[in-house]
Amino acid sequence: MRMFSRESKRDTEDPEASKLFGRGLLYVVVWSFQLIAGVIVSPVLAHMLPPADFGALATGIALHQLISILALLGIDRALVLQRAEDGTDHASRGLITVSILIAALVTLTLGATAQLWGSALGFSANPDLLLPVLLWTVPAAAIQVMLSLLLSEDRFRAFATLSIMSATGGPIVGLVLLVTVHKDPATYAWGGVASQLVATVLGMALTRPSIRGLFNWSVIERAVRLGFPLAMGGLAIFLLSAGDRIIIQALLGAEEAGRYQVAYIVGSAVILLLSATSGAWAPRFAAVRDEEKRTELAAHSRDELYRVLMPVVLGLTLAAPVALRVVAPPSFRPESLTIVVLLVALSAFPVAASGATGQLLFTQRRGNVIGIVTAAAAAANVILNFVLVPLLGIMGAAVATVFAYLLLAKLQRMALPAQMILKGSPGRLVTSVAAVISASGGSVLLPESFEWNVIRLVLALGCLPWFIRALGRARAGGDAPGNHASKVRHRADPRALRKAFLS
Repeated sequence: MRMFSRESKRDTEDPEASKLFGRGLLYVVVWSFQLIAGVIVSPVLAHMLPPADFGALATGIALHQLISILALLGIDRALVLQRAEDGTDHASRGLITVSILIAALVTLTLGATAQLWGSALGFSANPDLLLPVLLWTVPAAAIQVMLSLLLSEDRFRAFATLSIMSATGGPIVGLVLLVTVHKDPATYAWGGVASQLVATVLGMALTRPSIRGLFNWSVIERAVRLGFPLAMGGLAIFLLSAGDRIIIQALLGAEEAGRYQVAYIVGSAVILLLSATSGAWAPRFAAVRDEEKRTELAAHSRDELYRVLMPVVLGLTLAAPVALRVVAPPSFRPESLTIVVLLVALSAFPVAASGATGQLLFTQRRGNVIGIVTAAAAAANVILNFVLVPLLGIMGAAVATVFAYLLLAKLQRMALPAQMILKGSPGRLVTSVAAVISASGGSVLLPESFEWNVIRLVLALGCLPWFIRALGRARAGGDAPGNHASKVRHRADPRALRKAFLS
């Protein structure tokens, strides 16, 4: 870490670092509505559906995510770089139309061959679930590409409207259908299809997709050349984050897949937020044209994320026994899932590291490199799942997740060009992270009696001021060069937030 005099910190300023944790976090907050909707709806579904049906629904949603990755073909991410390089939205709006057409072709192909692969993935017991899962693809892919354009244009109000409508409409409509029509996984999935179709119409009005984009072959070729390996990388990330549920269902049955889903919902909250952060920050990194400044920004953002993650991971682990009992009924045996929550939550640290290197590789259009290293980590995850799940049960899947994300972070750092020197984290910060991991692991050994769970919850709430302080430090620029501006100036100002929403 470089040392700077107090005077130089006051007199110089790098606005990019504060933008990441300032306006950039507004987009993360909006993106997190999808996570919040899942956290709120999951315990309701767990109480309304038996474990086997809940597990089947979790697997169906995982399949939907997989198909969406294939249908997007990485064009949502390529659009971000295209918009940054062009400075206009003409070519980007054409890519939206291209994405919708590709998603439709993927859906038709999979629908025509569903009888060949549906039973192999364990859907023979719920055949009615496949149709809504497939029909979910086109509107979901279209909305994702539209959100990428709105993010790149920094149209926060339009982005927030479309994102919140897309994230919350499906769960609400799905629950209404469960109560009024029939309590089964397929009925809930149809709610997602209906709400996404309505959100797609709104998105088209906001972004105005261009039909001429279907004939802009040079732009399509560049987007596919970058997007295809990114899509393969996204497919590999899916195997890291959701594929284990399919493996668990195949090896242990839908009930164990449902139990793992409950633990994963609690433990992966931080990982999902980091994924949203990476997406929201992509235009910011793409806008920095100086390679050295971009590398410094990546190192700084990684370290500040570590500082923010420490209270979050510790607080999440402490609160896990209580959270699990809220999310799932006793039939899910939540008392045995705390260790799974811990292991999944610890993956947040390597995810933050790989996010920094991933931004650097992405802005250099090294999609092939990202796809290859992510595929290697995903392959390791699949192999570890098949080895560890029969031995350790669902805890084996969590162990495989941690090791796979660690491998991904290491491989991406090794893949950086030789001239791109990414500084390591300060030793003091590494020591603090290790201490938090040790404390989180030690808390799992405590009894899960009523008294101890109350103590845990109190300690978890005690992590909140620590988190607020870490976030405030990050918004003020932390230790980034030239970002020692006064904290009063960078505090959250309701007027500033209101202005950002209206812009």
